[in-house]
Amino acid sequence: MAQIVILSMPGVLPSALAGVQDMFALGSLRLSESQHSLAPAYKQPWSPEIVVASADGSDITDGQGRRFVVNHGLSQLPSCEAVIIPGFMPNQFGVPPEQLLDKSTHEWLRTQYRQGAIIAGSCSGVLALGEAGLLNGRQCTTTWWLHNELKSRFSNACPLWASGLLVDHKIVTAGGPLSWVDVTLQVIKMLAGDEVATKVADLAVVDSHPRSQTLHVPKGYQVSKEQFLVDAENVVRQYFGQQLNSQQLAAELSVSERTLHRRLKQLTGYAPKQFIDSVRMEYAKSLLLQSGQKISGVAQILGYTDDAVFRRVFKFHVGMSPSQFRQKCHKLLM
Repeated sequence: MAQIVILSMPGVLPSALAGVQDMFALGSLRLSESQHSLAPAYKQPWSPEIVVASADGSDITDGQGRRFVVNHGLSQLPSCEAVIIPGFMPNQFGVPPEQLLDKSTHEWLRTQYRQGAIIAGSCSGVLALGEAGLLNGRQCTTTWWLHNELKSRFSNACPLWASGLLVDHKIVTAGGPLSWVDVTLQVIKMLAGDEVATKVADLAVVDSHPRSQTLHVPKGYQVSKEQFLVDAENVVRQYFGQQLNSQQLAAELSVSERTLHRRLKQLTGYAPKQFIDSVRMEYAKSLLLQSGQKISGVAQILGYTDDAVFRRVFKFHVGMSPSQFRQKCHKLLM
């Protein structure tokens, strides 16, 4: 029987603690067609053992101030097939606490991952994975308003803005306080297969395909985060694989080159050419780790016809050569 651990820590969102268990319970239902039911014939139940655990086995106080009973401490769980870390209640600034997990929990998570377990985080729970060093060199995502927080806390991670759900070498991440639904379905899919995951999605009446978060990002938030900068980054991404200079970028943004230079300097400290390169280098880090492309191939994908130029630009922005970055991150993942 598969054992799946729900990590229950102080301040966690209570909806996830109960909801994840409910989702797995749906996988164990037996439904058959009859004159009284239009449900499809689900005759293959899947019943993993669900364990709600805290660091030391003590009950916790959730993010709404209520006591939540746990089953075990982590020391009682030497191995499992998957760990799910729900999101945490944010503070008044909309971000989780600086320290989410203690060092013993970090080590326990790393041990489970080395032993082959799936490690999944939803919303701000993704930052707990970063604390444990499990996002080093990994593509990942979190809730749209926590993207910059994730980038600033874990410089070796490769977060992708507003993605719905990402899977990278058994590390599952998703954005949104209710993204535990998507995370749970993905874990079910990876452990029990598409059919069981589809069954659970059908019974829960939820979408089995996670969608981008971009539709849910309020315009007011984008404006407060400098819409000009958001638009400029989007233009650069649209031009991946093509030449793009400051004149073209200014034209796309409907401003003069002088205004473009002034605004980017104010917002980023970069001149337009450096800004374009900085956005490209964020994507370059993901390509170097995930695509299997040669460095020259990565350069071409991003629009650099001369890979020597790409290497020089990468070192300027990242502080090391592309090959050194790839080697360093691969060591961190071992």
